[in-house]
Amino acid sequence: MVHPSYSSFPFKAEIYSFHNTKEKEKLLELFNNKSIEKINTIDSQLLELIKINNAGRPLSEDKLAGEKLEILNNMPIEEYGVWAYYAWSNRLIHILPKEEFVKVRTNRNKLKITEEEQALLATKKIGIIGLSVGQSIALTIAIERVCGELRLADFDTLDLSNLNRIRAGLHQLGLPKVIIAAREIAEIDPYINVEIFPLGITDENMVAFLGSKDTKLDILVEVCDGLDIKIKARKAARALQIPVIMDTNDRGMVDIERFDIEPMRKLLHGLIDEDLNLINFTAEQRVQLLMKMVSFENISDRLKHSLPQIGVNLTAFPQLASSVMLGGAITTDICRRIFLDKAVPSGRYYIDFDQLIS
Repeated sequence: MVHPSYSSFPFKAEIYSFHNTKEKEKLLELFNNKSIEKINTIDSQLLELIKINNAGRPLSEDKLAGEKLEILNNMPIEEYGVWAYYAWSNRLIHILPKEEFVKVRTNRNKLKITEEEQALLATKKIGIIGLSVGQSIALTIAIERVCGELRLADFDTLDLSNLNRIRAGLHQLGLPKVIIAAREIAEIDPYINVEIFPLGITDENMVAFLGSKDTKLDILVEVCDGLDIKIKARKAARALQIPVIMDTNDRGMVDIERFDIEPMRKLLHGLIDEDLNLINFTAEQRVQLLMKMVSFENISDRLKHSLPQIGVNLTAFPQLASSVMLGGAITTDICRRIFLDKAVPSGRYYIDFDQLIS
């Protein structure tokens, strides 16, 4: 789902096969375009695939060559697999077919994640609201391949001040954050389905983002700044029995709300009034509500000094790259364990380095 104003920002790889007539015509056009960089490492990818298929068995050069010929089955190697075209970088890259690609790319997950578990994870859908903290979460989820579909929502574009914790380059300043994240995921694994919501989450697109019945998210990760969206998204997720995870990147604090198994659970552990109308809230009242949400007495001393300064001497919520990256790891781990039916109870948890390493 893409707003028309963002149609000029491609974010998915175009996948082409020589074995589809129309796709072959397009491929030949791309091959004949001298301005496009062609990257072909299919030999090394095939070599990895063969070694994985024969794990534990020594392979001679002759055996490797024979296995390769068997996989190709008289097919020219240029026609094996698919070619992924990345319009934003003008690159055409030769990669393995989907099943083989996923097998090789996730091979180092074994046996921390079994083949059966990896197959189950590939059926899951995760939605992320907020792509500042959420970018690290989305990338870690994609790299570990904890799901088969990601829905990313954020209305903001990249500013220079974002580069203290968002993985991006100066050439991407001014680009929508959802585009930046989606492109990087496509460059890691073009077979993961990524859908973007570049207007952020609104009353109009909430249903499309969360889905319904067979299309609904399996987990919602809420890491946005908008207090009203925090409440509305949780209400909608609870109605659909979608679990919600929130990372706050302070003291390694993470919230888990298992609406999938506790459909009557109060929002944010009952810390706020669910029926609050924030329309006429002043900036000061919003900060006070935020302090309630994060349990002001439990946050780090430095954040305690910072929060009252938001809108006074600070323009936004302070965030550090180390904390944001930790949040990506924590959230990914929690998502995986929920999907694999491990014991993950609702609650507020802290992975506080000041306590663990002191």
